[in-house]
Amino acid sequence: MNDITSAELKERQANGTAPIIIDVRETWENEESRIDGSRNIPLGELPTKLDELEDLKHQEIVVHCKGGGRSASAKAFLVQHGFDQVRNLIGGMQGYQQA
Repeated sequence: MNDITSAELKERQANGTAPIIIDVRETWENEESRIDGSRNIPLGELPTKLDELEDLKHQEIVVHCKGGGRSASAKAFLVQHGFDQVRNLIGGMQGYQQA
């Protein structure tokens, strides 16, 4: 699935059609700044949280981190485990804050 821009995500949040948003940054990073409605699951904890995410396998999920690197890894991991609608937030939190 194609990645998503900050502008598209913000537009979808504004019109009530936002996807599930997972922040794969560390907890302390999430505490400093976060996207409303996002769920924080640090990248290193993602493998142990798969059971909790099972019901989301066929729903649109946007993963994000600070700049896009960790979330690209999270996207690949989730896709490898059967999640079929995962998108990476282009530019991560930095891009989102600037949009």
